[in-house]
Amino acid sequence: MAKYLLLKHYRGAPASVNPAPMEEWTPEEISAHVQYMRDFARRLEQTGEFVGEQAIAPEGTWVRYDGEGRPPVTDGPFAETKDLIAGWMVIDVDSHERAVELAGELSAAPGKDGKPIHEWLELRPAYGVRPTVTE
Repeated sequence: MAKYLLLKHYRGAPASVNPAPMEEWTPEEISAHVQYMRDFARRLEQTGEFVGEQAIAPEGTWVRYDGEGRPPVTDGPFAETKDLIAGWMVIDVDSHERAVELAGELSAAPGKDGKPIHEWLELRPAYGVRPTVTE
């Protein structure tokens, strides 16, 4: 099994077939989209391929170590991911081909007018066994 990260983007990916932003969707269209995502995750739970998922708000905070007891916090400037990443799902599948198949299916979630979005999803493999340096 190999884990893959599926990233949904607010913007920055190639244009989808049905690109209307969620702010233009009706409450029923949003509900249908969310239900599609839940049904997709539930089905993957049953096959053992689901690891986790979460929608991500566009707000965020930068934090770094700046000496003992002084972590500075700022609300920006942010890396572009603040405006880009809308959510993620981690799957655990037998092959890259299966990960691509599932990403393609997730891309068909309904959007405006109930039509599939056909959005681009970023598919990234997670590191498995950490590489070992030998001399």
